[in-house]
Order: sequence, then structure tokens, then C-alpha cells
Amino acid sequence: MTTPDPLEFAAAWVAAWNAHDLEAVLSHFREDVVFTSPVATRVVPDSGGVIRGKGALRAYWTRGLELIPDLRFSVERVFAGVDVLVISYRNQRGALVDEVLVFRDGLVIEGHGTYLTGDDNPAGVVDAA
Repeated sequence: MTTPDPLEFAAAWVAAWNAHDLEAVLSHFREDVVFTSPVATRVVPDSGGVIRGKGALRAYWTRGLELIPDLRFSVERVFAGVDVLVISYRNQRGALVDEVLVFRDGLVIEGHGTYLTGDDNPAGVVDAA
């Protein structure tokens, strides 16, 4: 298995995000990472929700932090699989989000931001960022 310790990773991940330290967040990602998110569709309209490469991911998240200066996460649960971690968290709006991270050689090669939909998450994907 090439995943880091799940709880240590989630703690470092949320601390970096809450400090708005993109370089610390990106240090866990491979140069050839692919990241998908419905939020990317709005922030980078020509992306189709798919961000390819660490440089493009840096640009996307930089723009996201400009648009959401109060961005803050709180981890709710962490799940571990084979080469996969899932971090369930709430964002600054209270929306429940799962970050699905696939690892290769200890770094994230693929990530997916997924948002709870429906009545259980009134601040869901439509308003999430």
C-alpha cells in the first residue's frame, strides 16, 4: 500500500488548507495529478471540471482562495482503502464534502471533490466552493 497514515495525512491536509498554504497542500500531489470537481467547472469554465497537472491545480486553487477568502474545513471522518484515502469534511458554509484521493508511490495521482446532494446538505454542490 502506498498511502500515508490516514489520520496524519488528514491532519496535515486540513491544517494546510485552513492556513491557505497551497504549497503545503500541493506537496502531497504528483506533477501529473488529475483532479476533478464540480466547483472547477465554475472557477475554470473551460476545464469541464477536470484539472490536469500540478501547475494547473495550483492556479485553480489560487483562484478559488481569491474567490473564497474565508475558506475553512473541518474533518468529519477519514476512510482508507487500497491506495485511496477519503477525507469527509465540512467547508465554511457547512456543506459536507468528500475528497477522494488516489495515491501512487506515496503522492496523490488522482483526486475528486464530491459533494453531498439533496435535503441533507442544503449548502451542497450548487453553493459549495
